[in-house]
Amino acid sequence: MTLPSGFPIAVAAGLMFGVLLWFLSPLKVAVLIVAMVVGLNLLRRPLLGLLLFAAIATFLPYSTINLGIRTTVSELLILVVWACILFQNIFEQARPRLINGSTERYVLALILFSAFPFVVGQVMVNAAGSGVANWIRWLANVSLLFLVARLVRDELTRERIVQALLIGSLAMLMLSLPIFLLERSAAAINPLLTKLGYATLDEVIRDTSGAVFLRMGSPWIHPNTLGGAMALILPLALCYGLTRSRWCRALGISVGSLGVIALLLSGSRGALLSLAVVLVWMAIRRVPFTGRLLLTGSALGLLLVLSYPPLQERISTMFEFSGDASTSVRFDEYANFPRAMAAYPLGIGFKVEPPVPGTDLLGISNLWLNFIYRLGLPGMLLFIAAIWSWWRETKPRTAKIDLTPDNAIWLGTTAGLVAALFSGLFDHYFGFQPVLVGLFWLMIGLSLQEARRLGTIENRAESTPSSSYGI
Repeated sequence: MTLPSGFPIAVAAGLMFGVLLWFLSPLKVAVLIVAMVVGLNLLRRPLLGLLLFAAIATFLPYSTINLGIRTTVSELLILVVWACILFQNIFEQARPRLINGSTERYVLALILFSAFPFVVGQVMVNAAGSGVANWIRWLANVSLLFLVARLVRDELTRERIVQALLIGSLAMLMLSLPIFLLERSAAAINPLLTKLGYATLDEVIRDTSGAVFLRMGSPWIHPNTLGGAMALILPLALCYGLTRSRWCRALGISVGSLGVIALLLSGSRGALLSLAVVLVWMAIRRVPFTGRLLLTGSALGLLLVLSYPPLQERISTMFEFSGDASTSVRFDEYANFPRAMAAYPLGIGFKVEPPVPGTDLLGISNLWLNFIYRLGLPGMLLFIAAIWSWWRETKPRTAKIDLTPDNAIWLGTTAGLVAALFSGLFDHYFGFQPVLVGLFWLMIGLSLQEARRLGTIENRAESTPSSSYGI
């Protein structure tokens, strides 16, 4: 009788784990067995790792694991997927191209250039921090653009990635909303997050009598980060839900509805304004259902504001330019930013978050200027070049956009990214914030793929300017 080809591996694994039982507890051995099974599956299908990232990064983005250096589970998954791809490349003859256009080339140039401010920051910035670990984590997040090009090759995988993003978002919302509605405290979720692998959270919300404490807490830790994540995900959720059927429709609409509530309760002014601007832009482009969404969202928002006094106070001070602490801090940041540029013309690199400890400088709550702070002026210009190249490829080609099942992912990702970039005028999270910047570049990859696919279909069909794809 011929033995199966995997029999020697099974025997070796059995002996190894049998020996480990002499030294480790049964629970730890069980965890190692599960890890081995997952690892072997990822070696065969690295796409599973990308799907896990999409779900975990939107559900528990900052759940951490300590492997000598503490890192998030989400970012560890990115590195594991790259390791699996490199292993597969040893045995593959034909490999998919990772760089298909100018956007990828500009991002690659940004990645390569970041080595220079990284070295400068290691030498110039005198502060505690692991610049090497932070740089590797940022590189891993940005590299998701290339992982999408490598692994997401057809319509089915794109659908699965979107579904994983929405399933993770729905789990995050269903975890966060009930706790906040019961406790009315941003810190009420912290004990549960600690059990789920989060590090110390008490320093995030220090003032228990302030406005931040009365805003919604979530696995995104800070309410403003939650607002940024919702601004990025909500357009995709709504476009996907409105054009699908059965459980996919319920999934998209559920994330869209609950996400609007979470966005309002987060009190993130930049995210709220950005999403409103994008909805108006979509209404001008005559995207179906946009007008109804604006009216329905306004009505629900009004009911929520009337029923929650802290939100009334937050909305009332949203556009005040005096008397609001956070607005005052932002004006101070802009006023002091030239001093920061003069002190660190080559950027501060990755050792610490702005501002540098031990100085009287301030940070900057602006996505674009934060690139100057971290990577110097060339870094910001490379980022702008990459975004401009992305927009040239993915922007609508017609005045009217018809929302269809075929172009829903393109429109949803593009609208979400526009909201994220507009919110960059008020917050900096999509530049260097762990995990959130990874989702940003994953969405860039999906948007590019869909725009190129639709453009190819349009060219083949020799479409007229009234093409239903809207690009």
